[in-house]
Amino acid sequence: MSRGRFVFRKTTLVLPILVVTGCMNTSMQDLERYVDGVKARPPGPIEPIPEVEQVETFFYMPAGRNDPFEPQEPQKEKAADEQVPGSGITPDQFRRQEELEAFPLDSIRMRGTLRQQDAMWGLVTTQDGVIHRVKVGNYMGQNHGQIMRISEEKIELTEIVPDGKGGYRERRASLVISGEGAK
Repeated sequence: MSRGRFVFRKTTLVLPILVVTGCMNTSMQDLERYVDGVKARPPGPIEPIPEVEQVETFFYMPAGRNDPFEPQEPQKEKAADEQVPGSGITPDQFRRQEELEAFPLDSIRMRGTLRQQDAMWGLVTTQDGVIHRVKVGNYMGQNHGQIMRISEEKIELTEIVPDGKGGYRERRASLVISGEGAK
């Protein structure tokens, strides 16, 4: 390697280090001057502490009202429309689950129908793309949905869902062929 190249390489390595070091010294001096200037300013007035508003005290006088800290007495009568838990409609917990009951109803899509020997079958797909053949009486969806009717336009189901009072109620649902899913 020639001496000129050697000097050139050393210069190109050392020169950027010197430039960066020089910039750092200048900016530090500027920063120190600015801090000294801020410290030299006279202090401003301190704002007074805001006054605290007095809140009017409220005394609870039960006088015929329910005391929120006492347990409530159980109601003597049940409303006529209230169901007793354990009576009425309930899903069959001992029935063998069908494959389509593992999927939420809104993830199942109706793709068409098939008629074989006077029996109407529905063709549905699940979210994993598998096509299933269903008939009246089959179950699908996670709410014990039983197929009640199959037409060329839709599959009608009756689901058994919790009513929020410890019991169950029936709810109608359908899958339409347009691919919109459960309604």
